[in-house]
Amino acid sequence: MRQRYNEFGAWLTAQMGRKVQKISVNAGFTCPNRDGRVGVGGCTYCNNQTFNPAYCAPTKSVAQQLAEGVEFFGRKYPEMRYLAYFQAYTNTYSDLSHLQKLYEEALSVEGVEGIVIGTRPDCVDAPLLDYLADLHRRCFVLVEYGIESTDDVVLQRINRGHDFAATARAVEQTALRGIPVGGHIILGLPGTWLRPHYLADEARRLSALPLTTLKVHQLQLICGTRMAEEYAVCPDDFHLMTAAEYADYVIDFIEQLRPSLVLERFVSQSPSSLLAVPGWGLKNHEFTALLRRRMEQRDTWQGRCYEGGDGVLNEYEPSKNE
Repeated sequence: MRQRYNEFGAWLTAQMGRKVQKISVNAGFTCPNRDGRVGVGGCTYCNNQTFNPAYCAPTKSVAQQLAEGVEFFGRKYPEMRYLAYFQAYTNTYSDLSHLQKLYEEALSVEGVEGIVIGTRPDCVDAPLLDYLADLHRRCFVLVEYGIESTDDVVLQRINRGHDFAATARAVEQTALRGIPVGGHIILGLPGTWLRPHYLADEARRLSALPLTTLKVHQLQLICGTRMAEEYAVCPDDFHLMTAAEYADYVIDFIEQLRPSLVLERFVSQSPSSLLAVPGWGLKNHEFTALLRRRMEQRDTWQGRCYEGGDGVLNEYEPSKNE
């Protein structure tokens, strides 16, 4: 059977030599788009509760959170090994010595064999990346950047606080050091639906970056966010897709992506109590099954319409300005 897309689970197992489980960690970070360094109020779509599991509490140490996670998963999977996932807010937003302490603390927990760091592209610098490159020589490291869109007009509308050039610089400089790089994007942001070339441009720009992995999320309107308020005032500015419609939209997108790009997920799943507009009532794996069925019906696959060559990651050349 044809492999319809480049799956993250298989890639990660190949990297680690075995199956591993990510355990989310809340290390008490904030965000420069909230505390005034870049902006205030944060991105218009953002409510951190939507992706911060309830068991993550910054009142507990990193080691304690991970130890509890290992104990929980270990009851069912005693041979499992783990990755510490620094997920909540901007997990490089501190001085290097403090970051080193947190990351090393995570790696000191028995069973933890690597780290995944979620951050913003405007919150990394050369000394940090040099340290992470050294750390990657000792264990698995994946740095995930919130990209959300490659279009500066859209980034400004959602109050992201940086432009796409910042994303390109961060991804390039991380990849140049041999560190696997992930990205997050949101499909269906306001101002994108009626633009006929938006999806193709998004796929083209992302494919040109030396990204290793990509997470794709649908637009969700979360209670208490500025975007939910915008929707209440002017719902015509938004196009909220059905699950079936979104599945076809995602397929149109990944058909144009570089074949070597590893796809981790296609939806996010927020608690229904936090949704300003009801969701689809589907779990992540249920939507993935729907997506695969639709890809089979369309007899299509990742990269079918990709026009950038063979998609070999190591042939990427960083910009001459770096």
